[in-house]
Amino acid sequence: MDKILKQDEIDALFQSATAAAAHEAFADNQPRAVPFSFASAGQITSDQLRAISMLNDLFARNLTHNLTAWLRTRTQINLVSAEQIPFNEFLLRIPDINYVASVRLEPLGALAVLQVDLALAPPIIDLLLGGEGRDESVRELTDIEESIVGSVVEIICRELTAAWQPVGLSFNFEHRQMQTQVARVIPVTEKTLCLSFEMRLPHCSGLLNLAFPAVVSNTVLRRLTSDRGRRRRHAPESLARTAAVARHIRFGGTLQLPSVRIPVRTLEQLAPGVVLHLGQTSTTPAEFWVGGQCIAKGRPVCEGAQRGARIDQTLQETGA
Repeated sequence: MDKILKQDEIDALFQSATAAAAHEAFADNQPRAVPFSFASAGQITSDQLRAISMLNDLFARNLTHNLTAWLRTRTQINLVSAEQIPFNEFLLRIPDINYVASVRLEPLGALAVLQVDLALAPPIIDLLLGGEGRDESVRELTDIEESIVGSVVEIICRELTAAWQPVGLSFNFEHRQMQTQVARVIPVTEKTLCLSFEMRLPHCSGLLNLAFPAVVSNTVLRRLTSDRGRRRRHAPESLARTAAVARHIRFGGTLQLPSVRIPVRTLEQLAPGVVLHLGQTSTTPAEFWVGGQCIAKGRPVCEGAQRGARIDQTLQETGA
């Protein structure tokens, strides 16, 4: 037999459900603390990553066209990743046989590290000597081969300078760095901005990696996102809250005659009892200035001991 609830039991169930719903709604409106990791501080945001991608996509396209014309074969360069990592982690990614160069960034005067996979060197050299760009086993470069790879790095720096012109950086190739010298370019514990590009030739592919020190990466990220941040739209609730707070801001205001020019000799003759002619008629309206800006024209009025201004024309109406 089904149990039939009494009226007081039904009321108790409804009150319990209402209290639970009110408690959940109150909990949802309260700010909640979430765990924070200091290791994630300074990471690239989505807006910054989008700006970096747009900038380096332009560099990849320009370098693709120039290397294709220079090597007379199909070349493709693509941005693979952009991340902030400690410089010692970047060093761990460099193979034992490598080509690493230091690049000076002007006008900051800082040094960046550029690394090219040596697997790309033999095909490039073969193409420049009239071959088909066949790949070979990775080995150390001769002096002549190193000079040819240096020419490629100079082309890369030139295209980086052209693509990074909006942030005002110039890339200048210095020289090749040996494995034992790379760690001296940037402190190993410093967080760097690392960009990785894939370079694809007809018969091989390899990576082009760039590591920027913190002083450069912070400057670049700030310049890339400054315009975007100024154009960012705020939520209507935030705008309404800001407008409500701004209505309570106080500015100094004065009702005064328009500015006039007075000869210096008139000022020299000033004395008690002398009437100073301002060249204004009795019908000339006074100007209402607030915060150093003239916003309206009006006339002085009084009500008992109080003084005030009757606004006749606003700034928009006067066309001032």
